[in-house]
Amino acid sequence: MTHDHPNGGRAARAAGLAILLGGTAMLLAGTARAQQATAPETTLPDLYVTATRLGGTGSALGITGASTTVITAEEIERSPEQTIPGILAREPGIQVSNLYGGVNGARATVDIRGFGATGAQNTLILIDGRRVDLPDLQTFDWGSVPINAVERIEVTRGNSGGVLYGDGAVGGVINIVTKKATGRPNGARAEVAWGSFDQVEGRGTAFASSGPHAIALYANAVRSDGYRDNGRYHQTNAGADYRYTRDWGSVYLNTTASDQVLGLPAGRRVDPTLGLNQLAGDRRGTNTPWDFANQQQATATTGMTYDMTPGAELILDGGVRVRKQQAAYFPSCLDTFTGVFDTGCRRQIGSAYDTSYFESSLVTSSVTPRLKVDTTVFGLPLKSLTGVDVYHTDYSSPRALMEGAAPLHQYDLDQTSLAAYTMNTVTLFSTTDVSVGGRVQRTSLSARDAVNAAAPGYLYFGFPTVVQANPLDDTQTNRAWHIGIEHRFNQQLTLFGRTAQSFRVPNVDERIGSAPWGTPSNFALKTQTSRDWEAGVKVTAGPMALQWSIYDMYLNDEIFYSPFTTTNVNLDPTRRYGSEALATMRVSDTVRLKGSYAYTRAVFREGVYAGNDVPLVARNTAGVGVVWNILDNRLVFTGDVRFVGSRRMDNDSRNLQPMTPTYTILDAKIAGEWDRYFWSVAVQNLLNADYFDYAVASPYPDGFGSKYGVYNAYPQPGRTFVLRVGANF
Repeated sequence: MTHDHPNGGRAARAAGLAILLGGTAMLLAGTARAQQATAPETTLPDLYVTATRLGGTGSALGITGASTTVITAEEIERSPEQTIPGILAREPGIQVSNLYGGVNGARATVDIRGFGATGAQNTLILIDGRRVDLPDLQTFDWGSVPINAVERIEVTRGNSGGVLYGDGAVGGVINIVTKKATGRPNGARAEVAWGSFDQVEGRGTAFASSGPHAIALYANAVRSDGYRDNGRYHQTNAGADYRYTRDWGSVYLNTTASDQVLGLPAGRRVDPTLGLNQLAGDRRGTNTPWDFANQQQATATTGMTYDMTPGAELILDGGVRVRKQQAAYFPSCLDTFTGVFDTGCRRQIGSAYDTSYFESSLVTSSVTPRLKVDTTVFGLPLKSLTGVDVYHTDYSSPRALMEGAAPLHQYDLDQTSLAAYTMNTVTLFSTTDVSVGGRVQRTSLSARDAVNAAAPGYLYFGFPTVVQANPLDDTQTNRAWHIGIEHRFNQQLTLFGRTAQSFRVPNVDERIGSAPWGTPSNFALKTQTSRDWEAGVKVTAGPMALQWSIYDMYLNDEIFYSPFTTTNVNLDPTRRYGSEALATMRVSDTVRLKGSYAYTRAVFREGVYAGNDVPLVARNTAGVGVVWNILDNRLVFTGDVRFVGSRRMDNDSRNLQPMTPTYTILDAKIAGEWDRYFWSVAVQNLLNADYFDYAVASPYPDGFGSKYGVYNAYPQPGRTFVLRVGANF
């Protein structure tokens, strides 16, 4: 079984659709008949807005041929789910796993196109078009982005994002675009919320502009005891965006800061051989009442745009991101060999085997100049984006037996990547867009480990407990490319397709864990490569819009935790393939419907697991949502139903252990606006379903003490309520 380490352990990481559609159709029919008044028409979100590489002006360049959707600020505002991972989970092809009760989406894993435990490492996260570079196994802190600061969320599926944004964009790219004050009226918005498990939240947003100057301010603070014992969660965020805009271009500065306190309740143990089932007997309990993980972050980005000539914009910018982490792990209060729980368990200091303390410091600096061109060449419209990315990462992590003790290990990583890229799209015959893009990226890495033999915990019964890793100095060059096409037969029908290649460089935690216990790691893992293709159709027919695509992805040297060797390894070849569909329909002027379905397969192609499913990937997921303006914006109902099929548990690469149960979640929200005031009442998991979306199994039959039917599950909350009130000024 693996440990709840946020950086090192893997645990830290169409019948159903028919029923859902049928039930929602009945609901819509009833509500449409019940309408007594007609509300003003509300613009439906555009399904087909393309992903961006944002500059200071926010102008867009689409990735032609890619499956892309956009979640608008209106959708975010009206959703019963008010966390970014929860909102993303309603999009086709995206699966979410939670280890910490899901409060504010803290440390959730968002996975595009079926990577399971490594979903976070194969899904690239951007803030305003700038990558969030994480050189370890820490997932992106979704709670560090106040949802009231989000203008829209762009999702681009597949490998093609690797050309514009670099390594790690294998499954896809998620770009969170924040609100800017430029073009907005001056004003402010304040709101407070109260919810289940003593959750309290305050949010504030303000916009001000005068002449060429514009500034946006946003902040929020969340406190919750959490669904689980030791599930406490405290988060404070603040940010500011300043813009100076003239007819020649603009100058901008963006800063953010966040502070997070998070308890780690670990999993609930199920062991039939001992008659133990904590999942059924005490879902909200914990075996680790003292474990915690805290984090502080700060970022700054500054730059300028300059209109060189009509249709040519030069963007010069750079940024720095600083992240500090502290985490501690104490002995579990559960004896896994006897199944006996120590009710008098106390925080204690023991050997290096049952206590550990972790710190890390990460500083990432970047310079990303680029040139956007929108012109005509030989009578053909051409859009082009060409740029250079320079990223430097300095990572330091002392790891000790206990807080305040001398570190047993001192890991240091220095990584620099230099890349040049271009993406060019030309329009032929006014109906066909063809794009070609490529990236060359050179990555230099220096990794070191220093072991302190005088540190507490170095010896256990006279034998060393840790081994110093061998140093690594490595430089490699990787390439990504994209070819895409999109043909518009008419205003109702569009076909699109693409093929692409991308790559993922191993992170420091994967390198540390690449050698068996007791032997020195050499930090050496191969770079993962991937090649995929995709084809799809977009249909607009009156009030209905549909996007449907199929894809196939072949990977080599995929980086993966193997329970067979208990190390991180480069796998034999693997494959992802599937289908995704998204549709919206305006039933009437006041009722709108959105539905999605995805079939996702992730399989081992060769090797000891050949033919098996990759763990933590559900084959079938589906969702249906309805928005009903009962009384224009004064009374609005929103309902969402989400279905997630069964998955293989983490560690079960042999596909022998039981699978996670399927689950269906119903969320609802009633909201309204009156004058400057607004309010809402949201209920998540209205039917109070008992479910979990992450579990780690005993690696049966591999490993000492492994057992069939034994696993740790991470239960998610039952029915929860959130009341929110606020005002605009």
